Amino acid sequence: MNKAIVYALISTIFAAIGQIAYKYASNGVSNIQTFILNPYVYIGIIFYGIGFIFMLKALLYGEVTLVYPMMSMVFIWVAILSPILFKTDSMSVSKWIGIGIILLGTYFVAKGGKK
Repeated sequence: MNKAIVYALISTIFAAIGQIAYKYASNGVSNIQTFILNPYVYIGIIFYGIGFIFMLKALLYGEVTLVYPMMSMVFIWVAILSPILFKTDSMSVSKWIGIGIILLGTYFVAKGGKK
C-alpha cells in the first residue's frame, strides 16, 4: 500500500471523528451562544484540521484522482460508528449495500492509480 493511500485513510478517520463530534455538538445547540460555547464544535474543528493535514500529505505522495475519491471512506466510518454512538441512528440492508458499493468503487479507484 503506498503512502498516499495510507495518509488518505488516516485523513478519513480524523474527518469521520470530526463529523461525529459535530453530531454531538448539534444535540446541544439551541442558539449562537450555545454554539460558540459547545466544546464538541471545537473538537470537530481540531479533528477536521488534523484530517486536512493528512490529506495534504496524501496529495503530496499521490494523484488527486486517486487520493480524493478515498475521502468517500468518511461515509463508511460515520455510517458504522453513528448507530453505536447515537440511539436515533440505525443501519439497514440498503445502507450496508451502499457501503459495499462505496468500498468496491474505492477499491477500483485505488487499483487504477499509477504504479
